[in-house]
Amino acid sequence: MRAMRAETFSGYEGLKLIELPKPAVTDGKVLVRITAAGVTPLDHTILSGKFHGSKPPLVLGNEGAGVVEDGGGTDFPVGSRVMFFGAYGAFEDGTYREWVAVRKEDLCLIPDNVDDVSGAGIPVAYLTAQVALTLAGFRAGKTVLAPAIGGSIGNAVTQLARALDAKHAISSTTNHTKAQQAKALGFNEVIDNSLEKLGDGVRRITSGYGADIVIDGIGGEVLSEALGALASEGRVITLGYSASRKTTIDVTNLIVPQASIRGLNMFAQPKASIRAAWKVIVSLLKSGAIKPIVAKTFPLVEAVDALRYLIEGRPFGRVVLTI
Repeated sequence: MRAMRAETFSGYEGLKLIELPKPAVTDGKVLVRITAAGVTPLDHTILSGKFHGSKPPLVLGNEGAGVVEDGGGTDFPVGSRVMFFGAYGAFEDGTYREWVAVRKEDLCLIPDNVDDVSGAGIPVAYLTAQVALTLAGFRAGKTVLAPAIGGSIGNAVTQLARALDAKHAISSTTNHTKAQQAKALGFNEVIDNSLEKLGDGVRRITSGYGADIVIDGIGGEVLSEALGALASEGRVITLGYSASRKTTIDVTNLIVPQASIRGLNMFAQPKASIRAAWKVIVSLLKSGAIKPIVAKTFPLVEAVDALRYLIEGRPFGRVVLTI
């Protein structure tokens, strides 16, 4: 079978098209013919040699969608369309290939109203978003800030918060064109950082109240600015560092509002948390309350171009490989 594998962690040039044996089905695993694979910033981090625990050679991709061919039993019959996320592409070979033997507990049926390309871009973004909101104690009526509306996490959190009756579901962008795109797509609480600072925008939208919850998938100075926009007893979940792994925190932004901050590692989450998140996500997908946004697709053999487009082009929406 064809696969795009990182032979070395040396940047884009390390990713090569190779032939691998089709995986065998073993106990507890389901053979899935991959039809689409999500491309994420983590793939680039790994390919650049900046992620702990990953070792080359490694087939990238920790989320995907496809069709069950064997081993699914009555829960996932042959022919079922499924999507999944896991340690694939980080600690074992991932979804940038034609078949994957997937642990049964990682699978979720794709709703009939969702196509495979959209399904491939759902697991990482929406599972992370829902788990983060749960850890932050989200409930209806809360105000949520998730910077970067064009990115996978920022967009998924904003959609979920809005669908789950947040008082405000706020996001942001540093790009004026993306701010206009967001407005055209119905995201009416997006702060255009080319016109105003993040904290000023949050205070404007909330009439000075601030954000009860911040879900930060960016890191760097965005995290620092978001801390200054917290409401009393606000909570921050930080889970990404695409902007930078380092920032400077004004500790009074935590002390004065008696706020809290914690990290989220999706690879360390209990299966029960993932199952609970899937239940919420699937229900909202079926109702149409949330809808993944795909910016562009690339064929498997153009995985390097897909990653470059994601990282350097910074599109509004997901990048997906079709297989």
